[in-house]
Amino acid sequence: MEPKPAPLTPSEYLDREGRSPIKREYVDGEVYAMSGAKRRHNLIAANLVYRARGASVIGRQECQVFGSDMKVYVETHNSFYYPDLSVCCDASDRNELFLVRPCFIVEVTSPSTASIDRREKRAAYWTLESLREYAIVDQDRMRVELYRRESTGWRGYILDQADDVVESSCLGLRLNLRQIYEGVELLPPGAAEPETPEYAAVSDTSQAGDASVTGP
Repeated sequence: MEPKPAPLTPSEYLDREGRSPIKREYVDGEVYAMSGAKRRHNLIAANLVYRARGASVIGRQECQVFGSDMKVYVETHNSFYYPDLSVCCDASDRNELFLVRPCFIVEVTSPSTASIDRREKRAAYWTLESLREYAIVDQDRMRVELYRRESTGWRGYILDQADDVVESSCLGLRLNLRQIYEGVELLPPGAAEPETPEYAAVSDTSQAGDASVTGP
């Protein structure tokens, strides 16, 4: 039986990641290769980055907008993730390889990543004191789970109408779902994979602090 490799330290991961031909996320010493994204995923992510960068140029020039090649480090979970969109407005957060104080994070999710985005990453991201909103965008149907840090804790919203709005308070960005899904051919009703039981996790108040989920 082959001995299990020793867990990597964050420094070892960053060194190897810089030489790796594929992107890999790091979770407490273990690395996980990231699979390629579908056309819909890429189009949605491109729309988000384009709109967010436009908002930073117009009103919040101190904010920096990043796509899926920038890592976010979550110290409390000893993890590095590659979100599809991250925004940082903290002038002191200027590491070339990763962010530590993002204020807005978006993951574009698919059936294969939904559990991780809704459970593991949600729990990790919510420990970032700088984070104001976290959004999970469905790649197959028009639906966004938006989580916002409010005075009483995190609150979740389910958005599924074209005029529903996703907001980043630190960036001054307001996007309706029509803009997020612009140019994207979504699966017809009934053709998308059925919801998994993991979807119920959005209303689970036992994960990463208290949260409630409502409609728009």
